[in-house]
Amino acid sequence: MANVAVYNMEGKEVGSLELNDAVFGVEINEHLVHMAVVQQLANNRQGTQKAKTRSEVRGGGRKPWRQKGTGHARQGSIRAPQWTGGGVVFAPVPRDYSFKLNKKEKRAALKSALTSRVNDKKFIVVDDLKLDAIKTKKFQEVLNNLQVKRALVILNDNDQNVVLSARNIPAVKTALTNTINVYDILKYDTVVATKAAVATIEEVYA
Repeated sequence: MANVAVYNMEGKEVGSLELNDAVFGVEINEHLVHMAVVQQLANNRQGTQKAKTRSEVRGGGRKPWRQKGTGHARQGSIRAPQWTGGGVVFAPVPRDYSFKLNKKEKRAALKSALTSRVNDKKFIVVDDLKLDAIKTKKFQEVLNNLQVKRALVILNDNDQNVVLSARNIPAVKTALTNTINVYDILKYDTVVATKAAVATIEEVYA
C-alpha cells in the first residue's frame, strides 16, 4: 500500500496515511481513461449547430439564365452551394454527441486517474480544510503553504466558506467526493484531498 504524507493548512507534515491499493494502487488502464475523458467532453457538447442545405435556403426556385447560348456555365439555382448566399454542402444538423460508458468502466477509469496522481507524487492529503470566513486570500495562503498552483480540491462536505473562497481562483476547482471525475483529475496538476474525503472515496470505490 502507498503511504502519503498528511499536511496541515500551514503546509507542515503532521502524519502519514496508508492508501487503499484497491483505489489508489490499481493497474492504470490508459484506454479507459481516454474513453472517460472523451465521453465527458462529448456529453458536454450542446450539439445545436445548424446550417441550411440548398433545399432549405429561401429563394433560388427559378433558373438564373437559360441553359445554352449565354456564354455562362449552366446554372440551375442561385442557391446552389457554389453561389454566395447558397446552401452548404453536407450542412451540420442538430445531433446528440453523448454516449455511455459502463459503470465498471467508469470506476476503473477513475481509479486509474487517481493512481496516476499518486504515482506522480501529485496527490496531497490535508488533515482538515476549514476557514472561519469566506476569504480568497486565506485560501490562496493555504495553497502557497502546500506549494500548489493548479489544483483540484476534493472535499468531503460542502463547506461554503472553502468553496466560495476557492471559487475566485482561476486555477483551482473544488469538488465533492461524489462529483469527482477523470477529466478534472487529469486537467489540474495536483489533487488536494482532505483525510475525510480520502476515506469516503475508499469506502465508495474499494
